[in-house]
Amino acid sequence: MIAPRKRDDFSGMNWPVALGATLLAGAVLIAYWPSFQVPFLFDDLPTILENTTLHALRTAWLPPPNVTTSGRPLLNLSLALNYAWSGERVWSYHVTNLTIHLLAGLALFGLVRRTLLQPRLAMNWQVAATPLAALVAAIWLLHPLQTESVTYIVQRAESQSGFCYLFTLYAFVRGAAATQSKGWYFLTVIICLAGMASKEVMVSAPLMVLLYDWTLVARTWEELWRKRRWLYGSLAATWLPLIWLIAGTEGRGGSAGFTTEISVWQYALTQCNAVVHYLFLVGWPQTLVFDYGTAVVENMGSVWSQALLLLGLGLGTVIAIKRRSVWGLAGFWFFAILAPSSSIVPVATQTMAEHRMYLPLAAPVVIFVLGLYEQFGRRSFWLGLLIAVIFGGLTLRRNADYQSAVSLWEDTVAKNPSNARAHYNLSIELTAVGRKEEARAQLEETLRLAPNDTEAHLNLGNALALAGQPAEALRHYEQAVKSQPASPEAQLNLGYALAHANRLAEALDHYYEALRLRPEYAEAHNDLGEALAQAGRLAEAMPHFSAALRIRPNYAEAHNNLAGGLLQNGQTVEAIAHFEQALRHKPDLVEAHSNLAYALLKTGQRASATWHYREVLRLEPNNGTAQGNLGYIAWQEGRLQEAMIYYEAALRCDPANQSAQSALKELRKKL
Repeated sequence: MIAPRKRDDFSGMNWPVALGATLLAGAVLIAYWPSFQVPFLFDDLPTILENTTLHALRTAWLPPPNVTTSGRPLLNLSLALNYAWSGERVWSYHVTNLTIHLLAGLALFGLVRRTLLQPRLAMNWQVAATPLAALVAAIWLLHPLQTESVTYIVQRAESQSGFCYLFTLYAFVRGAAATQSKGWYFLTVIICLAGMASKEVMVSAPLMVLLYDWTLVARTWEELWRKRRWLYGSLAATWLPLIWLIAGTEGRGGSAGFTTEISVWQYALTQCNAVVHYLFLVGWPQTLVFDYGTAVVENMGSVWSQALLLLGLGLGTVIAIKRRSVWGLAGFWFFAILAPSSSIVPVATQTMAEHRMYLPLAAPVVIFVLGLYEQFGRRSFWLGLLIAVIFGGLTLRRNADYQSAVSLWEDTVAKNPSNARAHYNLSIELTAVGRKEEARAQLEETLRLAPNDTEAHLNLGNALALAGQPAEALRHYEQAVKSQPASPEAQLNLGYALAHANRLAEALDHYYEALRLRPEYAEAHNDLGEALAQAGRLAEAMPHFSAALRIRPNYAEAHNNLAGGLLQNGQTVEAIAHFEQALRHKPDLVEAHSNLAYALLKTGQRASATWHYREVLRLEPNNGTAQGNLGYIAWQEGRLQEAMIYYEAALRCDPANQSAQSALKELRKKL
C-alpha cells in the first residue's frame, strides 16, 4: 500500500488558498468591471494608436522612441498581441490589464503567505498566515491608488513589471524551500529578465531577492554565497540588458534623465512632497488626480517637514535592515522601488504620478495588516475586510471618472486647477465632442497659467479663425512663433493666417521656414504651393503640390490643388484624374466636387458635372456658384424653367451675382 502524501506548509495549493484566490478574483472583477469600456486616453494615443510597430509581432520587439514603450520591448509585445486580437477595440487591452493585475495580486498573496511561514516568523504568524496574506492582497488589489495602473491602458508598464517583480520574489521563496531548487531559481532569473524588458522599476529586484535571503532564509553571508552565488550572478547579469535598453531610449526625447530642464536638486525636493503625498493617499485615497502636471518645488523651505519625515523613515529602514528585521524588508521595498522615478533622476513630463505607487503600496499595506492583527487579533480580519470593501467601492467610483476623456480631464482640472496641461488636454477633448466654446475657455485658462504654451496658442488661433476672428487668430499664431520659433507647426499656421490676410510675401517666408525645419512636411508643401499659385507663380507651386503627394499619397487637398494647376495648364484629362483621387480620399471635399464638375463640363460631360454640382449643394446648400452652373447646364439642355429656378437660387445666395442676373434677363425674354 502506498502511504498518502503528507501535506506541509510548502506543498501545492490547499482549499483555503484556492478559496482566497477565487474571492480575490471575484472582488477585483466587480471593482474593475466598468473599466472594460474605457477608451484610449492621453499617452495611449501615441503608444498604441500611432505605434505602427504593434501591427506585426516581428516589429513589436523594436518599440519606437519617445513613447511609453520605448526601451520596454516586452511591454510593446504585449500591446502588439492585443492589437492582433482586437485591433483598435479596447476590450482585449482592458482584459489583459486586469488579468495582469490579478496575477500580480495572487503573486503577492503567495509571497506574503510563504513569508509568514518562514521559520523565523512562523512562531508568531503561522496560524493566521493564509487569511492575513489574503487580506493584504485584497486591500492591495482593490485600493483606488491602483486604478491608474490598471484602467489606464498604457500604464500596464507598472502592472506588468510589478507582476514580474512579485513573481521573481515568489519563485525565489519557492526555490529556497524546495528540495530541488534549480527549476525555481531558473524561473526567478527568467522572470526577472522579463521584468527588466517591461520597465526600469525592476532594477532593484536582484537586491530585493538578496536582502530577503539574508533577512529570512540564510543563516550567514557565507552560507548565502556558497549555496546561491550562481543565482545572484545570474540576477546581476539581468542589469546588462536593462542598461542597454535604457541607453537606447536616449532619455526619451529629453523628458527623463539628467539632461532635462529640471535640476537634480529641484526634482529631489519635489519628490519629498510627492512621496509624502503618496503615503497620505494610501490611507485617504479620496483626491486621486490623473495628471499632476510638471510643477517643481524650488526651495527646501517648502518641504522641510516632508524631508525630515522621509529621512527618519529611511534611517529606520537602514537600522531594521542591519538587525535583519522583516520591517527593514518592507522599508527597502518601498524606497527601492520608488527610487528610479522618485529620487534625484528627473522625469520632466511627470514630476508626480500615482501609478508609481503600484508596487510600493504593498509595503504600507503589509505593515498595516500585520499591525492590525498584532493589536486586535482575529477581530482585525473583519476590520481589514471592511476596509477592502470600502476601497473596492472607491475603485468602482474612480473607474467612473475614466469612462470618457472629457470626464477624466474635467475631474483632473477640478482637483488640480493650476495644471495648465490638464486645461489644454480638456480643451482638446471638448473640441472633439463639439463643445467648442468650452474648449476655447479652457485654452484661454491654459494661456493664463502658461503664457508661452505654443500648442495652446496654435489651437486657440485655430478656434478664433473658425469663429471668424482672423485678426485675433493671427495674434496667437504670432505669439506661438515667438514662443517657439523652431516649431514647424507654428511657422505653418502663421504662414496660413498671413496668406489669408493677403500678406503673401510674409506668408511665404514662414512657409519656407517651416520646410527648412521639417523638409518632409506635406502640409507646408501644399500650403506653400497655394500661396505661390495665389501670387501668380504657378510654375513654382506645382513641384510643391507634387512633393506633398510624394510624402502623403492620400492627401486630398494636395490632389485638388495639383489638379487645379493642371487644369490651368490645359491638362484637363490629368486634372480630372487628380480631382477623382482627391474625392476618393475625402468624399466630402467641396472644392474637389466643384472643380471636378467644372472640368467635366469643359469636356462636355454634363451628366457627371451635374451630379458633382448637386453634391456641392448637398454639402453647402447656399453655394451660389453651384446653383448658377446647374442653371447653365439646364439652359444648355433646354430646361429653361429649371434653369430659372437655379439662377434665382444663385441670386438668393449672392444678390450681386451679375452672371445670374444677366442669365435671368435672357431667360425671361425667351419665356
